[in-house]
Amino acid sequence: MELYNLKHPSQKVSFTEAVKLGLGRDRGLFFPTLIPVLDNVDELLAMPFVERSKHIMGAWLAQELGQERVDELVENAFNFELPLVKADDNRYCLELFHGPTLAFKDFGARFMAQCLNALASEDKITILTATSGDTGAAVADAFYGLDKIQVVVLYPKGKISLLQEKMFTTLGRNIHTVSVESDFDACQDLVKAAFEDRDVREDLHLNSANSINISRLLAQICYYFEAVAQFKLTNDCDPVIAVPSGNFGNLTAGLFARAMGLPIKRFVAATNSNDTVPRYLALGDWLPHQTVATMSNAMDVSEPSNWPRVEAIVEAMGWSLADITGIGLSESDTQDSLAQLYHAGYLSEPHAAIAAKALSLTMEDKEAGIFLGTAHPAKFKDVVEQALDIKVALPPELEAVKDKPILSASMDANFADLKAHLFAIL
Repeated sequence: MELYNLKHPSQKVSFTEAVKLGLGRDRGLFFPTLIPVLDNVDELLAMPFVERSKHIMGAWLAQELGQERVDELVENAFNFELPLVKADDNRYCLELFHGPTLAFKDFGARFMAQCLNALASEDKITILTATSGDTGAAVADAFYGLDKIQVVVLYPKGKISLLQEKMFTTLGRNIHTVSVESDFDACQDLVKAAFEDRDVREDLHLNSANSINISRLLAQICYYFEAVAQFKLTNDCDPVIAVPSGNFGNLTAGLFARAMGLPIKRFVAATNSNDTVPRYLALGDWLPHQTVATMSNAMDVSEPSNWPRVEAIVEAMGWSLADITGIGLSESDTQDSLAQLYHAGYLSEPHAAIAAKALSLTMEDKEAGIFLGTAHPAKFKDVVEQALDIKVALPPELEAVKDKPILSASMDANFADLKAHLFAIL
């Protein structure tokens, strides 16, 4: 598999190199020179999830890694269920939160961990990543205890739920966490600055586990195929898919799936008040505002890093950005959607609720659609309980960490401080 740097197309790398580097020169994202198109999609949709995923990932990676190794990576990463649950008459939720950290990020993080562990040299690797909520837990769990890999997670202080925070800040060992006195965009900027610093990048063998790493995106393609496979069991039409969007890695993966031949009618990019992309799609001007904190904190991103890949896919396939509907919703919209879903018999959480409402606002007569359930409702226990006036029981994964002490360091959004901290702890 060959990829090139979207900012410097002359920089071309293999999948293995892209996984290890994370980013290209000048913070450029790696993008495949060729998107494989599958000619047996109907056949694939009839397969079980793991078996199908081996074929999908093999289309990208078998030539470089060999199909046997691809099969092993898939088997080790994808070992939990992902049911498609009917929410009401024409909306279904793909529940992506049945992994070890109760969030969709488990798919990409576990696959990336398997890749790095299999492909790494004898040099130790430092994973530096920023999280707006669920990435931190998924990455920490996926890499916890791997001898050759140290992990540093940056997150915005006071802007993620306490239970989200406990999932990744209580582990210790090779997992190091830093609470930053700012927002997610500032955390992301610190990660990018670290990659531009030669001493940090080379001495610490730096890598990133954000959705800027191509291995995470490829893994996420697989669950779109599963969504359509389950949807087609009871529906003749192609689904509209609404994606709760923050850094836009999730939508990028969906677009890759469609480019490979998966029958998806169109996408809805659903955001909260941090609506840079919906405004851009409507008006044509890229005008990020200051990031605001919302109850759907994992989507509190004003400058999504993956957007250049979205545009690159659209250009490569000869599509139009008009094929993507952008919807930005308010806090009251989110609460209304949570209540509407609950009264219809489905308990959700803020991020999925935004996607569900965006889906209902854009679907036409005789259409049916899927919204992605990206996290377990209990991860947002306080928000859900307040919005719905109910009690939400904690699953065992959260019960196990709720009383553990947080082990994070704390600092301002200052790269010099971060650099000093990294060299002190690693």
